[in-house]
Amino acid sequence: MTIKEAQVQVDQWISTVGVRYFSELTNTAILMEEVGEVARIMARRYGDQSFKESDKNVDLADEMADVLFVLICLANQTGIDLDSALQKNLEKKTRRDANRHKNNPKL
Repeated sequence: MTIKEAQVQVDQWISTVGVRYFSELTNTAILMEEVGEVARIMARRYGDQSFKESDKNVDLADEMADVLFVLICLANQTGIDLDSALQKNLEKKTRRDANRHKNNPKL
């Protein structure tokens, strides 16, 4: 699935199952909640914190998909073509960081 196809599929899901988009502000808050859930898993799986017994079966992939879903909702609501935006962003990073990481002694 391309990013463009994902944007269409999410829009179709919203109009058939979800009834309508939540407001942009509500979706921004939901996005922050979902990112927090990913951060919680990362801190426990790869960081120094440990899981509570009730959290041991959390699904990182599913939580990342939740983040992507809400981000796509916001892109659809604000008229952003994420495919184009990502391509432009990668071009910007390539120009800006052409030698930056290669010359970083920390890497």
